[in-house]
Amino acid sequence: MIRFCDILFSFLGIIILFPVFLLIYLLIIIESRGSGLYLQNRVGKNGVDFVLYKFRTMRIESDKKGLITIGDKDPRLTKAGFILRRLKLDELPQLYNVLKGDMSLVGPRPEVRKYVDMYSSEQQKVLQVRPGITDYASIQYMNENEILGKASDPERVYIEEIMPHKISLNMRYIQNISLKEYFHVIFLTLKAIIN
Repeated sequence: MIRFCDILFSFLGIIILFPVFLLIYLLIIIESRGSGLYLQNRVGKNGVDFVLYKFRTMRIESDKKGLITIGDKDPRLTKAGFILRRLKLDELPQLYNVLKGDMSLVGPRPEVRKYVDMYSSEQQKVLQVRPGITDYASIQYMNENEILGKASDPERVYIEEIMPHKISLNMRYIQNISLKEYFHVIFLTLKAIIN
């Protein structure tokens, strides 16, 4: 039933938000050279890599200078990219990932291979389910970029503090997967975005 909801909501989201997708894409390519989309390999269910879609918020090849984003202090961010990240609009293309079956609307955020390789055997349990656009960790860490922006060593803070806590929050959903929990997380996400 969750997969049916994923297909229905992602399909409707893509159709309804298509004008917004087009406007965002145009704003990105007008401001900086390159594609309006950013494609990145992430680790999905059962440890299988997939291509994650996002609106590009940084200048071309910025990911070669590090995977951690440090909020408004990050010089790699474009002006449009800063706003898109602040409003979480850069994540909208992931509705296509949901429609394809790479992701669910609700589930642990997919991580890059570099950090997944650091998971303990217990932490690897998050790979037993489809990754998602939102979950309890996404809600609690909506200001993650700001936290990292204040850190003297953002990558260390992410690896040693944020990542383990996010995984423990992921487990809360994984251990209680149900349609009720699915809609509860979506409701909390919408509430957090509005607030």
